Amino acid sequence: MKGPHANRSQECSVEQVTAATLKQAGKVIAVHLAYQSRAEQRGRTPAKPSYFLKASSSLSLSGSAIERPAGCELLAYEGEIALVIGKAARRVSLENAWQHVGHVTASNDLGVYDLKYADKGSNVRSKSGDGFTPFGPGLIPAADVDPAALRVRTWVNGRLVQEDTTAGLIFPFSQIVADLSQLMTLEPGDIILTGTPAGSSVAVPGDLIEVEVDAPGAGLSTGRLRTAVVQGSAELADFGNGPKATDADREDAWGSAEAAGLAPQGLSAELKRKLTSVGTATLSAQLRKLGLNNVSIDGLKSTRPELRIAGTARTLRYVPNREDLFKTHGGGFNAQKRIINDLNDGDVLVMEARGEPGTGTVGDILALRAQVRGAAAIVTDGGVRDVAAVAALDMPTFFTGAHPAVLGRKHIPWDTDLTISCGGATVQPGDIIVGDSDGLLVIPPSLAEEVADGAIAQEHEETFIAEKVGEGNSVEGLYPMNAAWKAKFAEWAATHPNPAAQP
Repeated sequence: MKGPHANRSQECSVEQVTAATLKQAGKVIAVHLAYQSRAEQRGRTPAKPSYFLKASSSLSLSGSAIERPAGCELLAYEGEIALVIGKAARRVSLENAWQHVGHVTASNDLGVYDLKYADKGSNVRSKSGDGFTPFGPGLIPAADVDPAALRVRTWVNGRLVQEDTTAGLIFPFSQIVADLSQLMTLEPGDIILTGTPAGSSVAVPGDLIEVEVDAPGAGLSTGRLRTAVVQGSAELADFGNGPKATDADREDAWGSAEAAGLAPQGLSAELKRKLTSVGTATLSAQLRKLGLNNVSIDGLKSTRPELRIAGTARTLRYVPNREDLFKTHGGGFNAQKRIINDLNDGDVLVMEARGEPGTGTVGDILALRAQVRGAAAIVTDGGVRDVAAVAALDMPTFFTGAHPAVLGRKHIPWDTDLTISCGGATVQPGDIIVGDSDGLLVIPPSLAEEVADGAIAQEHEETFIAEKVGEGNSVEGLYPMNAAWKAKFAEWAATHPNPAAQP
């Protein structure tokens, strides 16, 4: 319970957490995102803190076991510093907020990503399972430490996986306490989980997770909070939402696609080079050879027709506006804003707007955010607002036409990363989208290399054919080439290497 440099008087200032201590907790409040290292990992930095509640019955003592629920695969750990309120706080100031904190300790904000979808951000079931908030083992008096000089560390099976200090907080503890006290009374015993730094990942049955909070300068430590992970056997009842996990959930829970064992996202640089070295007209011919005739996104124009783009599809579906549903799904951090904020390098955001041009589906601010996130393009079979500003971006947007109206006139942003229809074509997340001044194509990832190589060879042949037509030759027998012309092409190709075939 004491740090390696603690003397006996310091040791006496750390008291052991008991079951009685946990019973005093009327509320358990958690901060969504509070460390800069975690924000950088997530790709977004909030301007103000936001919170969710955990059931007080989720609290458990050091040495307890935690069940990964049957049917779930993504039990994630989050080592955190917990604040225990010592004196009631209501509308306290930033300057006085720390005086209302009685103790600090270690906690582990466990949760199952398999159930996050069910509660629309409240985390009720994903975070409030019995034992999902281990706490302790020692309480350090808040008066004995500098809140800006605390450290939190997490180990899994003895390997250090998280380490940060409160110098890396986006929101200092005083701001969190003062902010929460504006609308609710923080009462003695209430617990605030102050967010986790980078390094949170997935634990599996058999793992031992340890979290420690210390004040290195004061020589004080909570000791290591130990939690063993075991496999639950009781299936969740089918009258409630059951476990469900997407690859996006796996990437979030594990911390990266690589850690989750997922295939690397996006195009390789070489495949992108191949696809953008040829026109969509040539690629379309190759797709037709493979029997794919319904893979063009039709009826759209580009803000940057001089550019060729290639990227992997992320999808967003709008549904027709219904006023009551727009109130619940259209405002705030809705599906449109969430997916734009989650785009990665090389993504192409493809929107299903039902071919309805009578309102905007994206405007200048969100298009700029997509560009900043590294998106290759935006594709919508609906309208675009602020067209002049959108057209001034480096990133092209493909759209049906301009319209000044906002979403609520015709659309509700409904869901993301699912199979959609856009411009008459079916688009799935991960499909490869290629576009230029001629239009847009959807290429199945499994066929992309074959299509690209075939298109590069075809364009080399057509360079030869165009040269011969320019010299006055008839297209008969030349386009397409008969055996005689193929022989002549082979001779020509021996001295005219195909530049697009070279990496």
